Amino acid sequence: MNCIGPKTGPSPLTQFREAGFGDSRRRFNHDTNRQSEEQCHPALGELLNEGWFGKTAMTFWLSIACFSLYAQPAPESAPPTASQSAPPLRTYQLPPGEVAAPISITADGLPLPVSQCYVSAYPYNRRWPGHQRTTDQREVAYFARLAGNGPITFRYTPARAFSVCTVRPRSAKVTPTVKNGIITFTLPHAGGYSVELDGLHNALHLFVDPPMNYSVSPQAKGVYYFGPGVHRIGILHLKDDETVYIDEGAVVYGCIHGDKVQRVRILGRGILDNSENVEEILRNVEKLGDGTVDVGNSRREHTIHLINSSDVEIEGITIRDSLLYNIACFGCSNLTVKNCKTIGCWRYNSDGIDLHNCRKARVAGCFVRTYDDSLCAKGHPGYRYDTCEDIVFENCVVWNDWGKALEIGAETSAEHLRRIVFRDCDVIHATHPAIDIMNVDYGRVHDVLFENIRIEYDAVSQRPALQKNDETPFVVDPNSTYMPEAVCFNIQKHPEYSGGLDRRGYVYDIKLRNIRIYADRMPPSSLYGYDEDHAVFDITVDGFFLNDRRIPNLEEARFKLGKHTRNVTIR
Repeated sequence: MNCIGPKTGPSPLTQFREAGFGDSRRRFNHDTNRQSEEQCHPALGELLNEGWFGKTAMTFWLSIACFSLYAQPAPESAPPTASQSAPPLRTYQLPPGEVAAPISITADGLPLPVSQCYVSAYPYNRRWPGHQRTTDQREVAYFARLAGNGPITFRYTPARAFSVCTVRPRSAKVTPTVKNGIITFTLPHAGGYSVELDGLHNALHLFVDPPMNYSVSPQAKGVYYFGPGVHRIGILHLKDDETVYIDEGAVVYGCIHGDKVQRVRILGRGILDNSENVEEILRNVEKLGDGTVDVGNSRREHTIHLINSSDVEIEGITIRDSLLYNIACFGCSNLTVKNCKTIGCWRYNSDGIDLHNCRKARVAGCFVRTYDDSLCAKGHPGYRYDTCEDIVFENCVVWNDWGKALEIGAETSAEHLRRIVFRDCDVIHATHPAIDIMNVDYGRVHDVLFENIRIEYDAVSQRPALQKNDETPFVVDPNSTYMPEAVCFNIQKHPEYSGGLDRRGYVYDIKLRNIRIYADRMPPSSLYGYDEDHAVFDITVDGFFLNDRRIPNLEEARFKLGKHTRNVTIR
């Protein structure tokens, strides 16, 4: 297979079949003369310097590069040349029907439109109780989108009084200044950021896209082109060689699914909104249980759901208010998720980007705020692969309102979950372990690297709680001393997730390298196995820091080694 590069004419990957779904075959374009450009999908990047990736990983990256989509220039437009440079900054306008939030902010002097969403107000959860989470458990948050390389200077005038403004991630080294109630700060480069006033509530999120440098033609076959405006699509079922393009000025309400499809793309800078996707209750239940049985009494749809599919690219979009998982991939291969943003997650089980039984996948440059597990590799029975392998999550920012931030598991129904890397990620808020391996099935979890991970802790974190009944409210403790674990590896038999199976798995050959904790004290970590035959072993910690101080031993790092752990070292 030949790699595809920029061309002035159509390439094989941009000649798509005529698109259609339901009884209506049409493209969604409110402005067919509008040229929409996009950021190139992944170039061949630096490969891991880990021996256990070897030729398999190199083959993966070559295949990803070859499947990169460089769509043809829009009609009546010339291909970009070296002398043509993208504008240094572009703000995205909101379509009619998208209510602008009452936020006053400029980017390099340009007014910046701000959207609204809802997020979880506090870490309060329960197994599916037969109805959706109540709206009193959510709060308003805000997000704005724009494109630019950076640095970009913002001037933000909050509508309320505040004492402290914090811009995250900390690694961006942004120091805001305040004068006459106006906050001024400069973001150094493209990426996802949060601006928080006196804590994490009602935060403003800023999503800075790199400038777009390719276009998707509305007239190309196989392209669902959603131009500026509001669109409602229900569930769009993709076929081979199809592309969905969501313009920066579009809000698309619905889901995008694909089963056994190849060479599909979901691209753009617009919003895929899932707020109108609601659960279907299948039968009446007079008395609800603890949720383990009630969860079967509903039909819920993921926002993006791909099954047993290959050569998939998801790039640039913002997903808002997912009913279930934001991006759920089962049994997929040659998969890339790049520069995607998930926001507005407050409903039960609204995971971020979950890769189940996938092979050769890369998730890069994403901002993920979720109300359940954020970035995950998992194993489930019934898909075409019985492994989950050659997976990279890198350069992502994670805000986790419930669940695990960077996780393998809990479901591990795969013979091997291996050659998995989490690298250069910022966890800016967490409620449970930031780095987690939870093995509740039979999988062998091994050859895993967590590298250059930065975990930020709040001065006061609320302890997560499980709601016992509809009448019991969450109680905020202003003096809480709770700290989520930094690291947790364990093997266990779970009463629900293990499905009654007695076969247990393994966790071994795990590397933690350059893990940095930003907190006023060291958080706990824990490792424990299931029995002597199913242990957690050969765990290497190479650089564990509290702020700028390297921790010399496991005791000071607050690692609790439970039963059935062995050969755990720190240096």
